[in-house]
Amino acid sequence: MAFFGALWKFLPQGRSLVRLAACLLLGLWLWVVPPSSPALALGGPQPPLDQPAPEFSLPTNVGDGTVSLADYRGQWVVVYFYPKDFTSGCTLEAQRFQRDLPQYQARNTQILGISVDDVDSHREFCDSEGLKFPLLADTTGAVSKAYGSWLGTMSLRHTYLIDPDGILRERFLGVNPAVHSREVLARLDELQKAAG
Repeated sequence: MAFFGALWKFLPQGRSLVRLAACLLLGLWLWVVPPSSPALALGGPQPPLDQPAPEFSLPTNVGDGTVSLADYRGQWVVVYFYPKDFTSGCTLEAQRFQRDLPQYQARNTQILGISVDDVDSHREFCDSEGLKFPLLADTTGAVSKAYGSWLGTMSLRHTYLIDPDGILRERFLGVNPAVHSREVLARLDELQKAAG
C-alpha cells in the first residue's frame, strides 16, 4: 500500500516533468527546423510552394526519349510520383489519371508520372493500361529526392501542381489512388480561377 501512496505523490510531479520535456522537445525542434524551413514529410524536405519547382530531365517511354519540366512552360503540369509499375495502387492511380486525361487537356495541363522503374517497364505499363501520358524513369532517385518523395529504394506517392511559369503551386502527400485525380482536378480549377 505504501508503494501506491508514493506513486500518487510522485504522479503530479511526473506530469509536470512530462510537460517540461514536451516543451523542451518542441523548442529544440523549432530551433533545429525553424518555421521558415521547407515543409517536411515522409520522404524528406518538400520544395517550397510559390517558388520555382525543381527542374528535371528524365528518360521516358514516349517522343524523343527525354522529357524536361521546361518542355511544358506555358502549361500547367501535374507531376506525380509513384512507387512501382504494375502494382495495384499505382495501376489504379494511373488508370484514374488516364480516365480524366481529356479534362486535364481541356485545362491546358500535362500529366507526368515518375517512378524508379526503367523505360522498358514504363513502356510495358503504358501498353498494358492504355496510358497516353509520359512516364519518366528516375532510376537513380535524384528527382524524387529533389521533390522530397524518396523512401530508400522507391518514390513515394506524392503529387505536385506546377503553373505555366514553372512555379510550384500545390502538393499532395499521402494520396488515395482511387480519388486522387478528382482531388487534383478540383484544386487545379481553384488555382486556375485564382490566377485569372
